[in-house]
Order: sequence, then structure tokens, then C-alpha cells
Amino acid sequence: MNDFRKLEQIYGLEVFPKRDVMIVRGENATVWDSDGKAYIDCVGGHGAVNIGHCNKAVIEAVSVQITKLISCPGILYNDVRAQLMEKLIAIAPGKLSRVFLCNSGTEAVEAAIKLARYTTGRTGFICAMRSYHGRTMGALSATYNPKYREKFQPLVPGFEFVPFNNIEKLASAAGPETAAVILEPVQGEGGVNIGEKSYFREVQALCRKRGILLIIDEVQTGFCRTGRMFASEHFGLEPDILCAAKSIAGGLPMGATLVSGQIMIEPGQHGTTFGGNPVTCAAALAAIAYMINNDLAKQAQEKGDYLAAKLTSVRLTKVREIRNLGLMFGIELKEKVQPYIIRLLESGVLILPAGPTVLRLLPPITIPYSDLDEVAEKIHNVLTD
Repeated sequence: MNDFRKLEQIYGLEVFPKRDVMIVRGENATVWDSDGKAYIDCVGGHGAVNIGHCNKAVIEAVSVQITKLISCPGILYNDVRAQLMEKLIAIAPGKLSRVFLCNSGTEAVEAAIKLARYTTGRTGFICAMRSYHGRTMGALSATYNPKYREKFQPLVPGFEFVPFNNIEKLASAAGPETAAVILEPVQGEGGVNIGEKSYFREVQALCRKRGILLIIDEVQTGFCRTGRMFASEHFGLEPDILCAAKSIAGGLPMGATLVSGQIMIEPGQHGTTFGGNPVTCAAALAAIAYMINNDLAKQAQEKGDYLAAKLTSVRLTKVREIRNLGLMFGIELKEKVQPYIIRLLESGVLILPAGPTVLRLLPPITIPYSDLDEVAEKIHNVLTD
């Protein structure tokens, strides 16, 4: 048998810290390794499989579309792309009215940065400490963690960081050259830090008063993850620009930048080769229809409440705090998380870090309650003395 681990080690550029497991198959919230061992997947493709692995509706839509048309550049019209744009605007919060389709969350953020500069003629951005917006040069400039930034300086100038949930610091940083404020409703990579409703209300009011654009990054929080189609709905947000990706297309690579009518760009000033290709558009239409037809937002809320109750039913001596919005969880420990990630892996649960001391759970929203029971039990086992 081929040693595929060895092949990745030889040929793969080492940008990921690998875990010693090879995943070869997935169905809903379960994945299997090359030895046939099953795992409950609370990594969820870093939040990209909200509707579960190998969702049948997405498989069917892709299977049909791939026999019709695989690629269609943006200089030509396409029926499936047009339908997806219409659907995204129909489900979007606020007054968003147009869409740029791309291939990932970081591309969606890159587009947002360019659009904000082009529209306002300004160059400054205010971002939050502990934020994460991606790792291409523009998105990385809006990302706070020094470990991602320091080897790539100088980054794009004009980005300033202020404490999250602190309107006074944000207001004092805003000036005549500020093009936009860019925030996550819930800071995923930064520790699952949840925004305060009063804070977002004041941020939005400040942006409108001073003519500053409000960019909301929903790459991880969008598509029912937090108990709403978009987390902006929890906070009454009406962003000028919204960045989406992850679960938009049922696990296939796609991103989207949604904008209000005031956002401007001329032909030729931005573009994409693969963004909005018919196959991923068909997948996204099927994924969104599945979310709506199965009320996945309600499922995320109910399952999030259920798992939170399960986790807190036992006194976890190693835990400082448990935070969640819908089915997006952060378990903050009193010590480093890496040994517990390995122990959970060995027990059959895949889980993410969110910084050095926070365990992050992003299971498919379609996860069965029996799996949630097992996840809670195994977390209890590793986090109690």
C-alpha cells in the first residue's frame, strides 16, 4: 500500500502543523481514517461543512452541473451564477445589494479592502485586537496575531488595532483617513470572543456619522453557524460590506463579498479567474437551499444550547470559561490546549485550537444529538482531574 503520509511529507510545502491521521472518507459529522477508525468531526473543515460531509443535495447538484458547464469567466453571463447572486442578496442582512464571487475567505477580505479604499479614497482601517481575517498580504494586514505577521513585514500600511468590544478606543482611532472598520461578530481564531450588542450598535452609529464603511467578516460565522443565517442578525448590523466563505458551498472552495449600493468599482479594477464558476455556484445554491429547508439556524441554536448544558453539567477543573454562540464554541482552559487536542484525537474526537489556551468546536450543524453526548463525555474525561 502507498504510504500517502510519506508522499505529503516529501512533496507538500509544510504550512500546516500535521496530526498523525489520514482522513479518507466523511459522512455528516463522522470521518474515517485510512485504518478505518471513526472520528466525530468538531473541526468541520475549519467551519466549512456546516451541512455535513458529502451532503447528498450538494453531490446531486454538482453531479448535474459538472456535465453541463464547469468554467465560465466573468466576462460572460451565466445562469447558475446569476441565481446564486440573487439568492445571496435575498438572505443577506441589511441593505446589501451586489456580490463579488471568489474562492476563499481571504479573497473575500482582499476584495473588501480594495473596495473600501476605492469607494472612499481613504487608506486607513481600524481592526480589532485578536482579529483574524486571512493570510494573504492585505487580509494579513488586518489580522492581529504577531506570529502570522512578523515574518512578512512590511505589510500593507494603514491598519490600526484597538481592543475588541471597546467603543472608546475605536472612536479615538477613527480619523479623516479611515476608510473602514473591519470586525468579526465572533472572533473565531482569536479565542471565540463574542461581540457585545451595545458595542456593535455604537460602532455602526459611529461609522455612519463619520462616513466610515463598516466591513463585517462572516467567513466563519455565516450560514447558520451561530443560530442565524448570518451572525450580524444577532446584533442588528447592516454592514456596508460583508465577507463570506467557509460553508457557502457545502465544503467546496468559494467566497463572496456582498456590498451595499454605495460601494463603487470600475471594470478592470478587480477580478477572478475561478470565482463564481458554475460548479461551485450550483453547490452553493444546493447548500443554501438545504440550510433553509432544514432550518439549520434553529438547529444550531438548539444544539448549541444542548451542548452548552452538557458541558457545564460537570465541574471541569481545568476550564476557565465556556463561550458559545449557536454551535460555535470556545472552551478556555487554565493551561495550554495542545495536549488535550491530542488526547481527544486519540479518543475519537477532532477538535481545533483558538489560540494557545482555547479549544474550539465547529462541528457540522447536522451533527446528531448522540454525537454531541459523546463529545461532551469525552471532553469531560480529558478536562477533569
